[in-house]
Formats: sequence, C-alpha cells, structure tokens
Amino acid sequence: MERLKELRKERVLSLRELEEKSGVSYNTIWRLEDGRQGAHPRTLRKLAEALGVNPSELVKEGR
Repeated sequence: MERLKELRKERVLSLRELEEKSGVSYNTIWRLEDGRQGAHPRTLRKLAEALGVNPSELVKEGR
C-alpha cells in the first residue's frame, strides 16, 4: 500500500505516531506499507480516519 506510506509522510507522521493515532499496531502498518500483507476493511477505516481521508484513498495507486 504505497499510498498509505505517501499519506503518512505527507502528514509528517512516524509509524509510531500513526500507530498511536489509529490504534493499528506498528507491525501491521509496516507490513501494509511494505506490501507484505493486505488490510482488513476495519483496519483501512481506522487508518483512513487517522489520516483524515476516505478509506478508498488508501487503496489508490501512488501518484
């Protein structure tokens, strides 16, 4: 999920900060950004809310 990483960096958030803000574990965020696992819809919603975007924004291809 390259878009997740882009959005996190645009908001100047570390993995730990996004973990705290979203309630999604550091390891899960890292694996998602690295493409090692897919995201459960509930996880997408939590991350999207923390980043202030629609969940569909997280699954878009990078710019």
